[in-house]
Amino acid sequence: MPKPRMDARPQASREAWAFPMLLYAALFVGLSLLYILGLSFMSRGTGYTAGLPLGGHNYARIASPLYLRSLLLSLRLAFFTALFCLLLGYPFAYFMARASARARTWLMLLLIVPFWTNALIRIYGWKILLSASGPINQALLTAGLIERPLRLLYTDFAVQVGMVYAMIPFMVLPVYSAVERMDWAMVEASRDLGATPLRAFLTVTLPMTLPGILAGLVLTFIPSIGLFFLSDLLGGSNTMLWGNMVHNELLKSRDLPFAAALSVVLLSLTGLVILLYRRMGGKAEGMVF
Repeated sequence: MPKPRMDARPQASREAWAFPMLLYAALFVGLSLLYILGLSFMSRGTGYTAGLPLGGHNYARIASPLYLRSLLLSLRLAFFTALFCLLLGYPFAYFMARASARARTWLMLLLIVPFWTNALIRIYGWKILLSASGPINQALLTAGLIERPLRLLYTDFAVQVGMVYAMIPFMVLPVYSAVERMDWAMVEASRDLGATPLRAFLTVTLPMTLPGILAGLVLTFIPSIGLFFLSDLLGGSNTMLWGNMVHNELLKSRDLPFAAALSVVLLSLTGLVILLYRRMGGKAEGMVF
């Protein structure tokens, strides 16, 4: 009996729809990346210009202690931002997914509505809270816990707090999506077989929500490396992240080739993180790499 022929029209239709997307990506993403890569090997000109000679001197400058310290600080703050977002966001996402439909709606609003306000306004709110005359120091002084105001603002601690505040929704939402899609019958089966709540969580719940955790870690770690406006407002001149270096070289020093080299390093780190994510089996919905 002859096998039925498969209709090739759906496949052809999908390829036809994919071509404009590929063209868009090639023109507006691929060419831009090639331009930045080529610019990073050029020499600084007058004003916002670049020219010959070509070479790797811009990358050699990155090996100086100043830029290496900035890179290590950026990676450290991004790592702890992702970690704290996981520790704070996972329980919130878990209980939000397990809540009733009405409570879930309110919890989602509490998470999202503050982010309808401009980010600069919200960060200035943290600047007021952490200042020497702010509510936190005033409350500690009134309670007699301290004798003089604590130096909270313009520190790495303030930048870390601001990063966690800015990034935590990007952890909560993918974890919430993963928890909501879980097969709860497997959790109940593990409990019926004698597993304690902690063992059931570690052996059943955690593995099933791992794609959401991996997606949240990537979504919080990568942007944290380049959040230069947070370190400007909360860290001042004491905290120079990699994004601040790119910003300063581009707008203050007007050294386009060196700013491009710094950007290439940041893009390489981003690609490395995404590669690790894919190697670890990251297939969470909404993560298109």
